[in-house]
Amino acid sequence: RASFSGASAVLQLPAGWIADYTGEFWLLLLGNVWVSIGLVGMALATTFLRLLILSVVGGLGGGFQHPLASGMVSRAYDDKGRSAAVGTVNFAGDLGKLLAPPIVTGAIWAHPLFAARLGINFGWRQLLVVVGLISLILMALATLTRRAVDIGKPVRETDEQQSAAANKVRLNGFVTLSGIGVLDSMARVGVLTFIPFVLISKDVSEPQAIGMMTFVFVGGAIGKFAVGWLGDRFSTVSLIWATKGLTAALIVLALYTPMTVETALLPGAPIPVMAPLLVALGIGLNGTSSILYATVAEYVPASRRGRFYGSFYTTNEIGTVIAPIGYGRIADMFSLTSAMLIMGGATALILPVSLLLLAHRFSR
Repeated sequence: RASFSGASAVLQLPAGWIADYTGEFWLLLLGNVWVSIGLVGMALATTFLRLLILSVVGGLGGGFQHPLASGMVSRAYDDKGRSAAVGTVNFAGDLGKLLAPPIVTGAIWAHPLFAARLGINFGWRQLLVVVGLISLILMALATLTRRAVDIGKPVRETDEQQSAAANKVRLNGFVTLSGIGVLDSMARVGVLTFIPFVLISKDVSEPQAIGMMTFVFVGGAIGKFAVGWLGDRFSTVSLIWATKGLTAALIVLALYTPMTVETALLPGAPIPVMAPLLVALGIGLNGTSSILYATVAEYVPASRRGRFYGSFYTTNEIGTVIAPIGYGRIADMFSLTSAMLIMGGATALILPVSLLLLAHRFSR
């Protein structure tokens, strides 16, 4: 996971830079085709070293999606409704995450049936092949939508306009926002990596733990859409405090919350409490990203969105690489509880850091 995420950071900045001159549409398709072929290659790897190499190669293509999609949508909705539009695209990306846990859980449970009765070995390799091939088909179909969705390349600037655009870049605010993005990505990847282990520590089976991650993804999708919509109505700092304050509290609370509780009103009928907690955790965990992505456009003119979105997402990848390795090391050296408590503290650190954005006010 760390190698795939790390590789995704490599081409984000170059892809964004190129998109400022060529437009985003065909580069988006190229990146998704690249990842799809990489997934099929990973499924065919016969050794760990080959799997590692192919995960890096496949991850390189993953660098196209986020900066180009955000830049394209922010340009299309530059005058009105930008936060809601970026949040909607962010939400759409979670639909696949919603489908993944039940599909994987179903495959694990159904594997004995496929193996015993049909002679089909349906494991992680076969799943990667299926996902890769479906993605290639979808990218082929996406070419038919070009006239409807391709907004072309940004307007070319004269030397005088380039100088004016450079002056409009509020670099200090952008750097602060990027730092918040790193901490946010650390929280997101850390939770998604270690919450399944928290569930397993509560005597939940591995398939059930994977399946219960659906609650986190449902909450995450809700959070991305809702916070994107709220971003056109409330300030960035207030939404960061609401979402990340909730996340930090629930990371710690998840350690001590039982799966179910018995009540005197319903004896013998335990009430599930972990499931709604996971939904709320997902809302706070992923909701912040929508307002961060939309706010990048507040600091950068439309003609330079690609390169700055590429830079923003590249720095965010630092968190996605550090989190699983760093928190995993803490869990190995001390305990899972220690790792989660430190994770909660690191997430809470976002709150005071976000106040620095108040010194870099933007027009809204």
